[in-house]
Amino acid sequence: MKLSHMLSVSMLALSMAAAGNALAQATVKIDGSSTVFPITEAVAEEFQKAKKSTVRVTVGISGTGGGFKKFCRGETDISDASRPILKKEMEECAKAGIKYIELPVAFDALTVVIHPKNDWIKQMTVAELKTMWEPGAQGKITTWKQVNAAWPDKPLKLFGPGADSGTFDYFTEAVVGKAKSSRGDFTASEDDNVLVQGVSRDTGALGYFGFAYYDENKDKLKAVPVVNPKGKAVGPSLEAVMAGEYEPLARPIFIYVSAKSAERPEVKEFVEFYLKHGGKLAKEVKYVPLGDADYKHALDNFSKRKTGTGFGGEAEVGVKVADLLKRDPKE
Repeated sequence: MKLSHMLSVSMLALSMAAAGNALAQATVKIDGSSTVFPITEAVAEEFQKAKKSTVRVTVGISGTGGGFKKFCRGETDISDASRPILKKEMEECAKAGIKYIELPVAFDALTVVIHPKNDWIKQMTVAELKTMWEPGAQGKITTWKQVNAAWPDKPLKLFGPGADSGTFDYFTEAVVGKAKSSRGDFTASEDDNVLVQGVSRDTGALGYFGFAYYDENKDKLKAVPVVNPKGKAVGPSLEAVMAGEYEPLARPIFIYVSAKSAERPEVKEFVEFYLKHGGKLAKEVKYVPLGDADYKHALDNFSKRKTGTGFGGEAEVGVKVADLLKRDPKE
């Protein structure tokens, strides 16, 4: 056989082998919340190790709203969400024939942060946060003293998630009383690391995001204890969330699984792995795990392909996961 012919045969064999490997590696596509990203990424890494590279899991961070847009177009298998699916998103998914299984995976302590050299804030009330963030504050509440007369007449610089963020939706619901109701003159980003940098560079700054991003950067940020409904100022921590004391800024976080994608073995196995190992991995990345009974209930809902949402398209503050999992879901 001529050398050129041997080379072409071996090249063909290599390309066929490469094609075979590509076909052998199934893919699970995930996008959505930057808050849920650390736990989903941790689960994805462990799952891929367990599957010895036969499954590839991709995890994006386009925000809860951005993730649902892709999910309702059928572009992803799973959507990470730091708040429940909203009515308009339910309608988009219904139009495209996308059915989904809503699964809570952990709790997060939404964290209000200030610069470490801010020496005038020892605690804050929800009313003070509302004064800063409500729509009527736009262009008017520009100094700390305007929020509380005991605070200095120093410029107030605000940093927060963008409108596609579930954290933005939950914070505005919990603090202002209506989801997406916020002043618009603040520095917004879907990337929590941009918010961390902004607050860490300005002594007059205040921002908010998920606990994991605070914990990762606590050398350059200070967390603000928030006065709960019982009148007690409580700082964000795993213990405070588990004790039910960090209210109203403790919230469940979710994954939404496409019912059609769940029929594929790689997606089914990934979700089962998530619900079986997510509690341990949640703790490792500074999230609060659900109770064992809640993970078992979620696994049962998944195995029964219980589609729809327990929220009915409305934001809800203070919901208990055990109660949520028992609800008759709406689509």
